[in-house]
Amino acid sequence: MRLSDIIARIKLPFRKEKELFSSLYDIIGFYPHDISYYKQALMHKSIGRRNDKGKPLNNERLEFLGDALLDAVVGHIVYDHFEGKREGFLTNTRSKLVSRDTLGKLAEEMGLTRLILSSGHSNSHNSYMAGNAFEALVGAIYLDQGYDAVMRFMKKRILAQLINIDKVAYKEVNFKSKLIEWSQRNRVRMDFKQVQQTKEKETGSPVFQFQVMLEGVAGESGQGFSKKEAQQQAAEATLKRLKREPQFIDAIFAAKSERTKMEEEPTMAVPDTTKEQEFIIPQEKEVTVDQSAKDSVEDTKTHRRKQKPSMAEEAQAEMDEFDLSDITHNEQEKSREDIIAEAEAQAFAE
Repeated sequence: MRLSDIIARIKLPFRKEKELFSSLYDIIGFYPHDISYYKQALMHKSIGRRNDKGKPLNNERLEFLGDALLDAVVGHIVYDHFEGKREGFLTNTRSKLVSRDTLGKLAEEMGLTRLILSSGHSNSHNSYMAGNAFEALVGAIYLDQGYDAVMRFMKKRILAQLINIDKVAYKEVNFKSKLIEWSQRNRVRMDFKQVQQTKEKETGSPVFQFQVMLEGVAGESGQGFSKKEAQQQAAEATLKRLKREPQFIDAIFAAKSERTKMEEEPTMAVPDTTKEQEFIIPQEKEVTVDQSAKDSVEDTKTHRRKQKPSMAEEAQAEMDEFDLSDITHNEQEKSREDIIAEAEAQAFAE
């Protein structure tokens, strides 16, 4: 072997390590002290690598550590940011910030997915793998530079540049209005059925559980320290189910078809036992749609014109993943703007 080939082989690992240092600096905002932690954070178990003792070498242990750290760090940030808010609100906000979906989007936005070592060919599109790698990265930062470094990373790199914490905290108010909008457009009867009401053992605070009912077909349920919070969670879960389960939609419209057919046939008058929709609060005067509802519509249109929005832009815009306008069995009699405005007004009322 020629001397030049030997030198080239020696230089190659150093060049790759230098490139990794540079990539990590772009992602986390500082240079690592011990690069080995970060290398392990980027090793998915599918590569089947083992250490000198024959034990699996991957990012699962760092993922475990990062998950615990994120709960603590993000909980601390949320606690300081939302002064005076109740435990239920803080827990819900933290859960959304550290959810698998959020972490997966962050990993892709930051370029972390390009560095993951795995046996697959589409890891950049695997939000589960990406989210795990993000958690492992947090674990690596902690072992490399300590808790304060994790706090700075989450505050200055993530929450200051990539996520609007206020939008994340309050975006759930859109879930209920989105579901109302969809049901009104398709003339689907919707109700929030209270499943149970209990009390928290430690504080004695009431805990509510509600379930969405669409044409009598059971949707998803949600739990919270207020009726509104429980209904919001139930609406969010039901929206996700509508997007991913065509059979669920078919069952709803089959029930609607059966109901409308029965209504068209002459029947004897019977007492109406239908419960009032608890999420709609009777208004003594006409509800006017404020500027925020109109702005919400304009934000949605702007969002759709962008081909690849950033996480910050995505948080500022309407949540298009819950746009169910393509799932409809009826012609619209009202404009989309009118339906959205009415749905927003009902969702905000309490």
